[in-house]
Amino acid sequence: MNNKTVRMLVSIAIIVVVALLVRNLAAPKGPQLQSGFGGGRLVMGTFANITAVASDDETIKASIEAAFDKLVEVDEMMSDYKADSELSVVNRDAFAGPVKVSDELFEVLKASVDYSRKTQGAFDITVGPVVELWRRAAKDGKKPGEEELAEARAGVGYEKLILDEENKTVRFAVVGMKLDLGAIAKGYGVDRAIEEMKKAGAAGGLVDVGGDICCFGASPKFDNIWRVGLEAPSGVSDYLLVLKLSDTAIATSGDYRRFVVVDGRRYSHIIDPATTASAGELTSVTVIAARAMDADALATAVSVMGRAKGLGLIESINNAEAIIIPADKKLEFVKTSGADAYIRK
Repeated sequence: MNNKTVRMLVSIAIIVVVALLVRNLAAPKGPQLQSGFGGGRLVMGTFANITAVASDDETIKASIEAAFDKLVEVDEMMSDYKADSELSVVNRDAFAGPVKVSDELFEVLKASVDYSRKTQGAFDITVGPVVELWRRAAKDGKKPGEEELAEARAGVGYEKLILDEENKTVRFAVVGMKLDLGAIAKGYGVDRAIEEMKKAGAAGGLVDVGGDICCFGASPKFDNIWRVGLEAPSGVSDYLLVLKLSDTAIATSGDYRRFVVVDGRRYSHIIDPATTASAGELTSVTVIAARAMDADALATAVSVMGRAKGLGLIESINNAEAIIIPADKKLEFVKTSGADAYIRK
């Protein structure tokens, strides 16, 4: 990744959800535990912070390194910025014929199609051609033309993505398709990083990749409950609220940190697959779910669906909650019926 790309990533950083962590504190019962922190590493197009809890420094360090290694592995597999990634091979060759993929990539593609069906297309990884246009627009400072958008739209539609589960192959039904896993790969990577921490012997841990967060086990403080601060919209100091988490995940999507400016107007980085336009009704969407992959995909879907439909979607899903800030409300938020259980009073 060149320096220009790094500077761009810093300047349009994804929503920051800051974990409130304390170092070297003992758990209230059982063996003495301590925590270690590994942060500030650039991976998966953003910055990652990892905290591990264990009884010795060696296990802490091993757990953190195992988690970072897994994040790098997932990035190498699922990034569309890397020409030699497995996803890039699919995007290049899948219209010509079926492309065999790894079990990991197939799992994410299959889950993506399931989310597309569940959200009636609000979540759709086939928006790649449109995302590419808006990336170019951000670079050139010129909004994509209607003809360009119409051409890109022809390649969008999850029903055009053909998956063969028996053979683990992927095929595109029409020319011009391109997959973009930006709304699910980070969540998947976080989940897999947590698995690696457990294998390495950590008693607890938290992985934060650009606001996609998952925690498990013992916390270094707060009676084994992890506390995560949800940042208020840009220009407003302090946290909007603090969440109490235990063996769960959250993801935040929004336009107040990551956006593009074209012709002097700000556009969200989240694309509505149905219109190919930037989604803008909601400033921020935070979803709480069992897995980071679920929270990641659902946060994007709710951002596209808007307040009413988005809240209805989350209410229909077991073990999922949402906290939403509408675009016209800088500090006021709405939430699903069970979200209060996670909010620190």
